[in-house]
Amino acid sequence: MTPPRRQPARRRTATYATVPLAVAALLGAAGPTAPGTTGAPGAGDPYFPLSGNGGYDVRHYDLTLGYDTGSRRLDGTAVLTARATQNLTRFDLDLKGLTVTAVTVGRTKADFRRDGQELVVTPRHALRRGREFRVTVAYHGTPKPVTDPDGSPDGWIPTDDGAFVAGEPQGAMTWFPANSHPRDKASYDFTITVPKGRTAVANGVLLGESTAHGRTTFRWRETQPMAAYLATATIGKFQVERYTTRGGLRVFNAVDAREARAAAPVLKKLPSVLEWESRLFGPYPFRAAGSVVDHAPGVGYALETQTRPLYSSAPDLDTLVHESAHQWFGDSVSLTAWKDIWLNEGFATYAEWLYAEQHGGPSAQKAFDALYARPASDALWAYPPGDPGSGKHLFGTPVYARGAMALHELRRAVGDRDFVRILRAWATGHRGGHGTTAQFVRLAEKESGKQLKGLFHTWLYTQGKPNSR
Repeated sequence: MTPPRRQPARRRTATYATVPLAVAALLGAAGPTAPGTTGAPGAGDPYFPLSGNGGYDVRHYDLTLGYDTGSRRLDGTAVLTARATQNLTRFDLDLKGLTVTAVTVGRTKADFRRDGQELVVTPRHALRRGREFRVTVAYHGTPKPVTDPDGSPDGWIPTDDGAFVAGEPQGAMTWFPANSHPRDKASYDFTITVPKGRTAVANGVLLGESTAHGRTTFRWRETQPMAAYLATATIGKFQVERYTTRGGLRVFNAVDAREARAAAPVLKKLPSVLEWESRLFGPYPFRAAGSVVDHAPGVGYALETQTRPLYSSAPDLDTLVHESAHQWFGDSVSLTAWKDIWLNEGFATYAEWLYAEQHGGPSAQKAFDALYARPASDALWAYPPGDPGSGKHLFGTPVYARGAMALHELRRAVGDRDFVRILRAWATGHRGGHGTTAQFVRLAEKESGKQLKGLFHTWLYTQGKPNSR
């Protein structure tokens, strides 16, 4: 993500197949009052205690959505294929607002109730640990964004011609029921119907589109594991560009006409940026790429939506490099806890520095020096990037800039050859999965043969301005 532009400028396999499941395989003998079988209402993240849920792991989301841009009504059916990680008599889904009309587990109606952002589901029979099950939720309403702790909008954000749908960190629940924490990644199918003349853009590969009775349906599929906050269903009047890169990536760009002229020269560089990042970080982790450039002046940020970064206005080259780098750092290699957000933002920011250094701009050392020259009272030193303290600080300057400075200090300590090997090993070794700061530190020490815990403690966890060597 790029931070909110409060300054002159906030600032992601094979197709999953589902098959009918026998009720006997899904349902255990325990009744719904069995003790110790209630899924937790949150994933345990201290920054967002109710995000995500316990007791199950989602394997696949199949989302069927219809959106009317005039009334702003959303009609949705979500089918989640999941595996129980404990015996379950009850479990939660994250869903804020919207009216739920029916829930089924397997083929049987389930009881449900609302509790704030939680949709609490009680199946007719308990689900045994290890069993796969499907939950289907029918819902409708007028989706509204949430306001994040830093004051920015997040989720389904209406625009004058559709919606800007950006979910970091908690906005997925504004438009579909989810296990909405980065720990739980899944594959996705999207079927989105909108008024004729609008385009609905989601993640992955466009499977097809068809128009009938004044409405157009778009079908998208993302087969690679994806965190819920990286899903999008952005809708608008877009100019569409499609092509395949020399490396075989299927690119889909959707650009609001009001942003097209400013966006064109930057988007033209997307293939070369991805090629450069692939040489540095390892193979691009997905089958598709592209961009969505909307006209959403009230939003003011970009997000690394998986395979197709989302921009609220025409991006500059630095922002394109940043959001593209997130496809490796943040999307493919995802967070285990939000406090480790520097693993996303520090890495993407340092990618900007490296790109500039190798394309005729200032060196990374100059970028570091300019930041380090700031006085101890500067906001850059307000809190440590390795644990910003709360959701309010996830997208602040220390996470981005001091996070990048930590990587530069690592580069200085180990040398360029080992530094690049560490970045590649991190991106490829955790591809499609998750990572923590502790794991990254161990990897850096292993690849370099150096003791680095002190360096990372200084740059990621100490209060105030560190001493530079």
